[in-house]
Amino acid sequence: MVSLMLAAHDAPPRIEEILPPALLIAIAFMSSTLITPLYALYQTAYHFSVLTLTLIYAVYAVGNLVAVLFFGRVSDRAGRRRVALPALALATVSTLLFILAHGTAWLFAARLLSGFGVGLASGTGTAWLADLYGKSRRPQATLAATCANLAGAAGGPLLGGLLAQYAPMPLELSFYAYLVLLACAAVALTRAPETVRARESDLSKLSFWPKIGVPQDARKRFVAPAVAAFGVWALSGFYFALLPGVLRHDLGVKNVAIAGSVVCEMMLFAVATTIVFRNLQSEKAMLAGLLMQVPSVVLLIASQMLASTALLLVGSAVTGATLGLGYRGSLQVVNQLAPEDRRAGVVSAYFAVMFLGNSVPIVGIGILTSCTSALTANAAFAVTIAIFAIVATRTYRRTGA
Repeated sequence: MVSLMLAAHDAPPRIEEILPPALLIAIAFMSSTLITPLYALYQTAYHFSVLTLTLIYAVYAVGNLVAVLFFGRVSDRAGRRRVALPALALATVSTLLFILAHGTAWLFAARLLSGFGVGLASGTGTAWLADLYGKSRRPQATLAATCANLAGAAGGPLLGGLLAQYAPMPLELSFYAYLVLLACAAVALTRAPETVRARESDLSKLSFWPKIGVPQDARKRFVAPAVAAFGVWALSGFYFALLPGVLRHDLGVKNVAIAGSVVCEMMLFAVATTIVFRNLQSEKAMLAGLLMQVPSVVLLIASQMLASTALLLVGSAVTGATLGLGYRGSLQVVNQLAPEDRRAGVVSAYFAVMFLGNSVPIVGIGILTSCTSALTANAAFAVTIAIFAIVATRTYRRTGA
């Protein structure tokens, strides 16, 4: 059997111990949003439609799903570092594909590989932090992993937008900078304490068959956190994929640094909300995240209809708070309702819903945009998210926690 290499103790982990896995998560998620302010530039360079843009964005989730479903438990047997370093290697290859890209096929391949690498790195880093904090401090480990995730996603669009707008090589320089960050993360991981001792007999028992599913007696209670995750990450996906287009075409803002800054603002509010309300009961945080999806989409569509940058900034802040509350709260609710012997399957189901929420609605917007108009498509998206949030809230209140 695999055993923990760290001796059980009550002392909290040292900062130098938790920094490498937290850095792994942050650097991984930075890659998912680094491209956000560059989408408009790629559209101009390669002349593709909004539908193609949404498909390029969504293929990232395919890589996420493959990593989570088929490789999510590998580090439990092979060791955290043995999975983390190859994940960074995949991120490096993905980054090189972006640098060398000269067509949409390259972007599809780079995004797919990026999603796979991020899925491996985030799962491994989260488990690594849980090991270091120990069972008695799992909430702190969840908080650290969530903040690292959101902070990395906040830094990506800011870095990409600033370099694309104000530095040479707008489609390449941000990825060169990201390669340097990947190298720093790799060096840090070589010095991080390994928490899993893997023997050859453990490696021979590795299984890549996905374990996913929700027990029948927990399915009704699973609906609300699943819809909360679907909704908040669908909203985030809109910002990551389509916000630069809204700024450019509806608000007349063509500066990609501003586009990156607005997305960064949204994610920073998510980080701040997660930290400030870290002691809020998980059910209350989740319900707040569900209900706040309604004003979030209202502000988003109103800013587009009125061409108001001020409304968009307010909406971005509200969406960030929605993400911070909804993501942390729903994940903790799922952890609470999952039976101990089915925890991996239930959590995998949660993340599968989350990744689908981050991709499927965005593709739907792309399809509707090609048939109608961007405003009509975005309004349909907003109405759908609001309805799902209200229904999920009522369902959760009937079934109870």
